[in-house]
Amino acid sequence: MEGRIESSAAVEPPFEVLAPREQTIPLVLASPHSGVDYPPDLIAASRLDRLTLRRSEDSFVDEIFGEGPRLGAPLLRARFARAYLDANREAWELDPAMFEDRLPDYVNHGSPRVKAGLGTIARVVASGEDIYARKLRFADAVARIERLYKPYHRALAQLLEGTRRRFGYYLLLDCHSMPSAAERGRGRVDIVLGDCHGTSCAPEIVETAHRFLASRGYAVLRNSPYAGGFTTCHYGKPAEGGHALQIELNRGLYMDERLIERKPQFRRVAADMTALVETLAALEREALAA
Repeated sequence: MEGRIESSAAVEPPFEVLAPREQTIPLVLASPHSGVDYPPDLIAASRLDRLTLRRSEDSFVDEIFGEGPRLGAPLLRARFARAYLDANREAWELDPAMFEDRLPDYVNHGSPRVKAGLGTIARVVASGEDIYARKLRFADAVARIERLYKPYHRALAQLLEGTRRRFGYYLLLDCHSMPSAAERGRGRVDIVLGDCHGTSCAPEIVETAHRFLASRGYAVLRNSPYAGGFTTCHYGKPAEGGHALQIELNRGLYMDERLIERKPQFRRVAADMTALVETLAALEREALAA
């Protein structure tokens, strides 16, 4: 349904796992930013309208990679909106200026993401506008992290460990989108592959993805401007048989960014991402296991 926004005070459950009848490939797909649940406390506290809040979403990315379960890979998707909580951050990346009370010493308030206003609880939406009309309480952040962030990452860790036990390794595809404005000054950029500058997955994984996508006509960059967020760097442990690759799709490829509606090209992009999953699943497993 176009323009859909759900609303739930508790955002329950905070995520969905779309599981195959049987997992037959060593891939796990994750979409942490495609959630459309905007709880009433966010709407009440925000100075922005709902459409502006949605500018931070990776709209429809969970659908673009939605064939993963049919191919034999589970898909984990967050239900909560990224503007409410960002699961692709450390648990406690918070901006002290957003809160009326003092934050504990364990809070990471100096990361580049926090300084950009995009911590675990974001200060701004993708367009740079402040989200909140007033300061939050630290208890608000704790509630969101305990109720949403931690269950999401527990579920992701369980999926990855189960995959590693079954196949000897896992490949996590962390699926995202980027505003078309990200390509300004860089020429055409359709897709950015992030492997945390060569540390989160085996080279043959990113090489294979790059070659495949280029063969389909996409302009592909690596690690610029997106090298991989917390999820990619945290779960990418190639020496232990854990591989993680972040995929950023230019939203202009498949959606009207102003109206947040799918373009006719949506089907083609989704078909190509399905084929990418199939291609990565066919990699030689012995070279990727710990």
